[in-house]
Amino acid sequence: MYRAQYIWRNYQRPLIIAGVGGGVFYYINLEEVPISHRRRFNLLSPEAEKQIMGGDGVYKQVLAEFKGKILPSNHPLTKEVAHVVERLLPTTGGLAGDEWVVHVVDDPSTMNAFVMPGGKVFVFTGILKVCQNEAGLASVLSHEMAHNVAHHAAERLSRSGFTLLASMIFVLFLGIDRGISNSITQLVLEFPNSRTQEAEADHIGLLMMAEACYNPREAVAFWERMKKSEQLQPPQFLSTHPSHYNRAEYIKKLLPDAEAKFAEHGCSSMRHYTNEFKDVLAWHRLGKDGPIRMQQPQTRDDDDDFF
Repeated sequence: MYRAQYIWRNYQRPLIIAGVGGGVFYYINLEEVPISHRRRFNLLSPEAEKQIMGGDGVYKQVLAEFKGKILPSNHPLTKEVAHVVERLLPTTGGLAGDEWVVHVVDDPSTMNAFVMPGGKVFVFTGILKVCQNEAGLASVLSHEMAHNVAHHAAERLSRSGFTLLASMIFVLFLGIDRGISNSITQLVLEFPNSRTQEAEADHIGLLMMAEACYNPREAVAFWERMKKSEQLQPPQFLSTHPSHYNRAEYIKKLLPDAEAKFAEHGCSSMRHYTNEFKDVLAWHRLGKDGPIRMQQPQTRDDDDDFF
């Protein structure tokens, strides 16, 4: 406490100037996220985000990490993932990327998927068992693509400076150990913001899959299966993601809007074709060909995009 009083007494004027200047800088860099209309601080353009988090150097590092495990472009699972991505792309309004490449990583022990800024898609075979069908896969991919639509990577990078500053304030003013200070800023700043982004991606992704004529109720079913398939999770406040139970409950609250969009696009009257996805899972095998590359489909000509 004495340390804080000493610093304030001797550096009051520059601290006030820095605080006011920081507040103004923060305010002029606020923007609105599509769909959720959440106000957030962001310094990076989509181009800068793509270069930093999804550029060739980063992409090559990720490919090297999974070398020997990536299924070939003609593998049924790769084709299935590419098919779902192609159906979802028109619902992004062109905001999710423009260099789409699909990779399926043969790792049954990993239940994960991610989309790099720009459009590099990575899906692990472990998550496909939980998806069970094409709509389940769409719930995963739409969520990951929604992170790109909302440019969450740019937001995280932009906020990192404030997180570092907060940690330094704890150390300088309160004399707290640096390790403890980092843990506090994680619990108070980083983890809550990460959970906010995950919920936001669930929201945007649900509307995307509904617009692509995937039944949005499958997203609820997917998270209920995830809850059963994974073992003990840490308490939500210690995690970067909401619990599987809370995600399923949150998506249930969003279903009326998603089902309205599903009907709005004529999906409820669509004739649904037989899904061969489970059969594909049963006989999937390894291969070593390159990724499948796709041209981005044209966006809708009508005014019904949810952006």
